[in-house]
Amino acid sequence: MCAALASHTDLKRMKEGRIGGQFWSVFMECPDTAKLDDPSHIVRDTLEQIDVARRFIEANPELKFCPTPASAIQAFKEGRIASMLGAEGLHQVGSSIAVIRQLWDLGVRYITITHNSDNAFATAAATVTASETGFDPGLTSFGAQAILEMNRLGMLVDLSHASHETMRQVMDIARSPVIFSHSTCYALAKNFRNAPDDIIRSLKSNGGVLMVMFVKRFLNATDPDAANIETVVDHIMHVVELAGWDHVGIGGDFDGTMTLANGINSVADYPKLIEAVMRRGATDEQVKKLIGENILRAWRQNGRNAETFSEEWPVEAVWEGRSWTRWNNPLPMMIPGNPDRIAAEDYP
Repeated sequence: MCAALASHTDLKRMKEGRIGGQFWSVFMECPDTAKLDDPSHIVRDTLEQIDVARRFIEANPELKFCPTPASAIQAFKEGRIASMLGAEGLHQVGSSIAVIRQLWDLGVRYITITHNSDNAFATAAATVTASETGFDPGLTSFGAQAILEMNRLGMLVDLSHASHETMRQVMDIARSPVIFSHSTCYALAKNFRNAPDDIIRSLKSNGGVLMVMFVKRFLNATDPDAANIETVVDHIMHVVELAGWDHVGIGGDFDGTMTLANGINSVADYPKLIEAVMRRGATDEQVKKLIGENILRAWRQNGRNAETFSEEWPVEAVWEGRSWTRWNNPLPMMIPGNPDRIAAEDYP
């Protein structure tokens, strides 16, 4: 996180920026990929961050903790800032699907599949960028199980930071809308961290949302210093061109970077961005979708879908006579550290 004096976010500037809701991200640095089987204290440290975030929200009457879309709308009506929690990287669950459920119970509502290192679940964009061969194996079979469990819970699957193959493979199996909590477009800035056009187009059928961020090097890969508010709008409009106004949002990445687009210095500058979007011809209804309605819709649909999956057991349901009790998932399962896979034909 950025030093306090360099922070982009405080309550005063959030009010100036007319923020109605914000996801607060709990984050721990990725472990070395060579130590994926030794998650150390990362789960404990993540739980401590959740505790601090929850206590911070509860201590400030301007904020309201919101575990559901309905509670977020109610907070807005009350003039309070709806505050939700996300976790930036499945490495923070310590290679345990059970911990995903525990984070859900504590109020976390999205988890980013990877951060800047591969984990037991998937390949990260950063490792593909660093590879001379561009090798991108994508999602592991264990990762596929995590995606289905997140869908079962109603936990938003966040594809920011994931490799392109991870994105594609998740989109193939996801049973609910995905999000990109803070991403940009590969076609406009050739960095593997950014979403390619085929993935952006697939948001239409999936129902997901790409939330455009403000980090210079991901807005303009060839001349980052030239990235400004208009560059951000370029990326927003590119998503609109490919997927439509129902599938774009804003995910600034404030306090996750020190290199914001020129003209955007803090959360107080959101109105400048909205003015720039409207100069490009966006209507009031389209802006409403951009600034909140789309992410609320995707979140709400995840919850509705979870209700239809309520008869399913968790993916680790134990064997009972070589059949999975109340579970009809056709995908094979692999436990980290165990190379044995359960064959698809062993499923009922």
